[in-house]
Amino acid sequence: MILSSRLRVSKIGRSGKLVGLGCLGLLTLHWASPTLAAEEGPDKNGITSPSIATSLPYNGDPFGTRAWLAGLGLTYNFIYTHDILANLQGGLRQGAVDQGKLEYNMTFDFEKLTGWHGLSFYTNIFFTHNTGRFRRDFVGGVNTIAAIEANSTIRLSELWLDQRFWNDKASLRVGQLAADVEFFFSALSSPFLQTDWPTITALNLPSGGPAYPLSTPGVRLKVDPTPDVSMLLAVFNGDPAGPRPPEDEQVRNRYGLNFRLRDPPFIITETQLRANHGKDDAGLARALKLGAWTHVGQFADQRFANDGTLLADPSGSGQPLMHRGNFGVYAVFEQQLYRPKGGAADSGISLFGRISASPSDRNPIDFYVDGGIVFSGMVPGRPDDKFGASAIFTRYSNAARAFDREQIASTGLPGVVRDFEANLEINYMYQIIPGWTLQPVLTYVWHPSGKAACSPETSRNATVIGLRSMWQY
Repeated sequence: MILSSRLRVSKIGRSGKLVGLGCLGLLTLHWASPTLAAEEGPDKNGITSPSIATSLPYNGDPFGTRAWLAGLGLTYNFIYTHDILANLQGGLRQGAVDQGKLEYNMTFDFEKLTGWHGLSFYTNIFFTHNTGRFRRDFVGGVNTIAAIEANSTIRLSELWLDQRFWNDKASLRVGQLAADVEFFFSALSSPFLQTDWPTITALNLPSGGPAYPLSTPGVRLKVDPTPDVSMLLAVFNGDPAGPRPPEDEQVRNRYGLNFRLRDPPFIITETQLRANHGKDDAGLARALKLGAWTHVGQFADQRFANDGTLLADPSGSGQPLMHRGNFGVYAVFEQQLYRPKGGAADSGISLFGRISASPSDRNPIDFYVDGGIVFSGMVPGRPDDKFGASAIFTRYSNAARAFDREQIASTGLPGVVRDFEANLEINYMYQIIPGWTLQPVLTYVWHPSGKAACSPETSRNATVIGLRSMWQY
């Protein structure tokens, strides 16, 4: 995952707050993308590439503080992502949103200071701000349009200890974790704004599951028996925000400090197979990830009531039949189609995709697929630019659609049978200097929230344009 954080500054008055937050962060924690740091790692100056620091005098560290801290094992990053998005037609209403996310992460390697091999500490915090929730308030859909979208707040995300063992082929991580950092993710999808925890888990799990912007206590075991094989297993507290009310889970866990421990657990496992991902490999890179998850809590039936009647039947109890447990299966694939001579595993032309299914009776979404194509370094004279297209298809479950039909029949009122929501995104990532990129984006959304344009009150296909700016330090 190149960068899971997105930040934005929209007004001068807010800039001061961001500067103040950054200064506070330097004195306490450090936050950024743990996956990026783990894969590329900081240099001796504590800089993780790409970074605007490499274009600044003295690497942006005139007093040598960052390099000194790196020598003690403490490294940090700041990432700011800023989006301007406008809904030109369709959806719930037309308009624009200014949103941003400032993320700060810190990693401390205990070995450099204490000699304790393999033990590290990580934490990240982010500050999100916006002038509206774009997907929710303007488009009215369920698929991600810009993954940084979140309520305006300062929020603790991850906070964990990680111990490597078995000759560094295995690690155990304990603390507050986010599943979307390591599970059900394709690194090739990172350039797209709609890259996110898939809709099928975000809608089917309590409070959306342990994924941005929420995290929750958990334990993760990772084993790498060979350089091309990884096996992961994690157990999380099953509800990062807790039960309703209020309806919005981000309000129920406003600052990331709930630290819930007693909810029925969410368990996820994934096996990852890779080939030609080494820096000296010349063959086409490819990867396959196979995963499954289960949640042992209770889940409401989408169609039937607890007295055997239909939920849509006005003479019934209106209380859903409850099912014990839920589950899903998924696969992620990545395939490089063209690799320039001397290019990395993500250079040239690559395809990626994710597919998943869950039971229809207890889930609003029973099938999900996304994918895309990425062109990296294909523009002459622009080796670090990327462009491409990605698509998402989310299908409402058979039970949810049956409920819609039965509700229309029982009330005699006009209604909509939810079918699917689909997104198409096209964007270009233009690097100004290392660590600073601009991305114009065009997104089209079919059937927001599964609703076709059959009446004036119904959500309609939406056309979205936008511009993302991202800075990494």
